[in-house]
Amino acid sequence: MRYAALADMVVVVHALFVLFVVFGGVVVLRWQQLAWLHLPAAVWGVVIELGGCVCPLTYLENHFRRLGGESGYSGTFIGQYLEPILYPLGLTRQSQWLLGLSAFFINLAIYIHFWRSRRRE
Repeated sequence: MRYAALADMVVVVHALFVLFVVFGGVVVLRWQQLAWLHLPAAVWGVVIELGGCVCPLTYLENHFRRLGGESGYSGTFIGQYLEPILYPLGLTRQSQWLLGLSAFFINLAIYIHFWRSRRRE
């Protein structure tokens, strides 16, 4: 039970991290000092997605699941938890690129707005 709870906590942290990668730029508009935390997170998330890599948090979750007697899963966090919601017919390499580029361009637009508004001040 203890390992299952740890695995579930990793899933929650992972989901929050994904949300922070995609939408953290909006938070930076309000709390500018978080840019130093969000920029590397956004770069990491985009690189992982575009590279087709597996985030280390996925491995950590699977490790805890196996220690708890459950079976882990192969693949990525997005493939396991978000793909069935976002892509009920399956996640292709093209849709993975779409996710990565979407995160990149959402954050690029937010940071361009952020930098322009700072220069006006």
